[in-house]
Amino acid sequence: MAFDAVAAAQARGSDLLLIDTAGRLHTQKHLRDELSKVFATIGKKMPGAPHRVLLVLDATTGQNALSQARLFSGAIRIDGIILTKLDGTAKGGIVLAIAQELMIPVVFIGTGEGVDDLRPFDAGEFVDGILGQLMERVETA
Repeated sequence: MAFDAVAAAQARGSDLLLIDTAGRLHTQKHLRDELSKVFATIGKKMPGAPHRVLLVLDATTGQNALSQARLFSGAIRIDGIILTKLDGTAKGGIVLAIAQELMIPVVFIGTGEGVDDLRPFDAGEFVDGILGQLMERVETA
């Protein structure tokens, strides 16, 4: 399917093609191996592709997000992270562990379910948010 999608995009002169491989559990090695095959197949049809690979992680999973990033980055190149569900109780502190250990930048965050709720990641704003929450806890203690 990925090969055909690239061929169709090329035939139409498209500037952008998104290939969504959602639903793959990081704990299933055969699905991670399949991702490597998809990656190679895309590259055969269009040398240098895929040009950008983003891993979507759920901020509410905590340390499990680091495990996911670690295992998926072992299977394919990951250029950036989209961290979702930052609109609830999730603090997203796992961003720091992923950045430190894997050197993968967070490029977008999701703070809701609408298309306008996906926005570029701003590290300063993120740190201010975490520190602000910490200070609120200290002041009420």
